[in-house]
Amino acid sequence: MSYKLFIPGPIAVSDKTLQAMAQGMIGHRSPDFVKLYESIQPDLQELFYTKDPVYISTSSAWGVMEGAIRNVVRPGKKVLNCMNGAFSDKWNDVSKRCGKEAVALKFDWGQPVDPAAVRAELDKGGFDAVTIIHNETSCGCMSDIDALMAVVREFPEVIAIVDTVSSFSVLPIKKDELGIDVLITGSQKALALPPGLALCSVSKKALDRAAEVTDRGYYFDFVEFQANHEKGMTPSTPTIALIYALKSKLEDIKAEGAANRYARHARLNKTVKDHVLAKGFKLFPKDGYGSLALNCFANNLNYDLSALNKTLKSKHGLVIDGGYGKLKGKTFRISNMGDETDETIAAMLKAFDAALAETPVLPAA
Repeated sequence: MSYKLFIPGPIAVSDKTLQAMAQGMIGHRSPDFVKLYESIQPDLQELFYTKDPVYISTSSAWGVMEGAIRNVVRPGKKVLNCMNGAFSDKWNDVSKRCGKEAVALKFDWGQPVDPAAVRAELDKGGFDAVTIIHNETSCGCMSDIDALMAVVREFPEVIAIVDTVSSFSVLPIKKDELGIDVLITGSQKALALPPGLALCSVSKKALDRAAEVTDRGYYFDFVEFQANHEKGMTPSTPTIALIYALKSKLEDIKAEGAANRYARHARLNKTVKDHVLAKGFKLFPKDGYGSLALNCFANNLNYDLSALNKTLKSKHGLVIDGGYGKLKGKTFRISNMGDETDETIAAMLKAFDAALAETPVLPAA
């Protein structure tokens, strides 16, 4: 059965994007690939708001998120993991598995990362890096990256690693202006591509740091990425079909205009939020810190979310998300990112209303 995804990712992929993937294969060490790789760099740099290269990795974003830790944290130094949801919590676990001294700066799920708390930790000294997830999809919370980076810039020895997997191209994130050293995103969120690509832009400061680290590995080695980038290539065999798709998507974004894209995401996000709140649900994250890529609602009315999604899928050909990790059944998430329009969001909300009317309310625990 075919159905449309309104989950936090992967999200729906357009026919134009899928058709772009069907182009003839080329050698990844050929002049044709170099031409393809170099042709998309200017548009990527514009979206990243950077003069630095944008590396292309055949992996999920987690590959580069782990790789960044291995590249920039030296022996005897620490990494500060800012944690306010499932994925930022996981980054702390990943840091430890890489053998790094990882300090956990914890906030309740749904609460933004507090800049003052970040300053207090970094003031203790000994940190080589800090990790921040800009938009924590597990709880729909978007931290204030401008305020956070203003703090991190006070510590020039600290490398700022920022995950923008679900916020990239939803709103402007000005890498160079903010002083972000490693900006990471993935293909399957707001870029509306199939999963399988990670994009990463790395500052000279982070590259210089990586050159000092001897156990940074190979597959996600920033120095290796840079050496290949200078030849218009990737270190390892890339998913060429997805790079064709990325080129097509960059053309779409340029045609729409970045400012129009940002405004569309904000408008559709508000449409969904206002509609669902009017039903009596509440937004889960702290007021003022809700994601612009999706909405995470508290299931305060205690609907059977599993039954709701079954009805949405079987009768209306779409699915939303019924909560992630410890929030499963307690929250639900509806994405508005990617290629969604006023018309597609209106159709989704109409289906949501119809399915909700058929959904039982669970007895109080």
